[in-house]
Amino acid sequence: MSDPLKVAIAGLGTVGAGTVKVLAKHAERIAARCGRPVSVTAVSARSKGKDRGVDLSGYVWFDDPVAMAKGADADVIIELIGGADGPALALTHAAFAAGRHVVTANKALVAEKGSELATAAEQAGVTLAYEAAVAGGIPIIKALREGLAGNRISRVLGILNGTCNYILSTMEETGRAFDDVLKEAQDLGYAEADPSFDIDGVDAAHKLAILASLAFGTKVEFSQVHIEGIRRISALDFQYARDLGFKIKLLGLAGTTEHGVYQRVHPCLIDEDGPLAAVDGSFNAVIAEGDFVGRSVYEGRGAGEGPTASAVVADLMDIAAGRKAHVFGVPASQLADLKPVPIEQRTGSYYVRLKVVDRTGVVADIGGAFRDHNISMDSVLQRDHDADGNAFVIIVTHDALESDLRSALKALEANSAMVEPPQVIRIEDVWGE
Repeated sequence: MSDPLKVAIAGLGTVGAGTVKVLAKHAERIAARCGRPVSVTAVSARSKGKDRGVDLSGYVWFDDPVAMAKGADADVIIELIGGADGPALALTHAAFAAGRHVVTANKALVAEKGSELATAAEQAGVTLAYEAAVAGGIPIIKALREGLAGNRISRVLGILNGTCNYILSTMEETGRAFDDVLKEAQDLGYAEADPSFDIDGVDAAHKLAILASLAFGTKVEFSQVHIEGIRRISALDFQYARDLGFKIKLLGLAGTTEHGVYQRVHPCLIDEDGPLAAVDGSFNAVIAEGDFVGRSVYEGRGAGEGPTASAVVADLMDIAAGRKAHVFGVPASQLADLKPVPIEQRTGSYYVRLKVVDRTGVVADIGGAFRDHNISMDSVLQRDHDADGNAFVIIVTHDALESDLRSALKALEANSAMVEPPQVIRIEDVWGE
């Protein structure tokens, strides 16, 4: 058997400690499958004395992760620090300069610096592996980069953030308000003390940008992702969605059109009988569409110690066995410039919830504004009243251009019957046509 693959770990939080556990528990299995052992030699974290539930006494300790990347007795540096800049970025470049491979679970780093790092890794002749950065235990990076490599991928979409999916699933099941369920998610450890990264859609957007690059052979362009979060979703929206035969999910969607590539993260209404409707709690799911394979669906746990550590170890095993792939499927120099399609060019149907003063002529005013801006209404429902006697008007449109819908809603802002800004949720055909 060959010499061990020596590994140094920067960051000993949940995933770092989990990686140590997986490597220890399955050492023989890993060695048999790789043809060589994988062994940890050094670690680095902010606190040396913290109890992490694993024995670290046999590893060299580094207070400075960048120093570890430069000087540890290691073939691979595992970066589990987080963030697109600072120590994570410095460590990665230091590792490449020292001729060491890097395995990371850092979706922000890959999404915001991916093209730069892919070039640096290729120039150094080393690997940048990041299976753990997207969808936890779902091997979606390998699926897109290798398993579906013989296809032209036209669309990739899915549920990419477990925190949001847990909150939305719980709101739907219990009828409770967003703030109440968010507090519960924080108490259970599903949401951070500052949850904005998750609930405002940024985490899902990082993952989507990575998937889009892999799927379409373009440079990673996180800045071109249209991002909306879930803060404005209310219990009323779940009630009306259910009546209309829909569920509400936060989706990341990317696809190719004749005009370029769209990348967007936002709440969606999806068919209650569709393939993503039953994906609840903290689970993730991804759908990819290829010209030969058709549609393929991947589902699993999107985060947590076990699933994410499993993905980190899978990347280590590829390196140990000598399996190597380009960071984004093709040489970095061949990644195409992404031509973004703005959200205003989206064509599809919409759910619109309006809160209005309950008086004669209001629905006619709404219909007139929609008519004047080329919006055809599929259905109009006037439902319920609040404590002040205001009514809720629920509209489902036929397919319309987003810019036209925005113009219609802007025109309605001048109507004194409008009590609050409209709630708009895009209706998505997950299977597509």
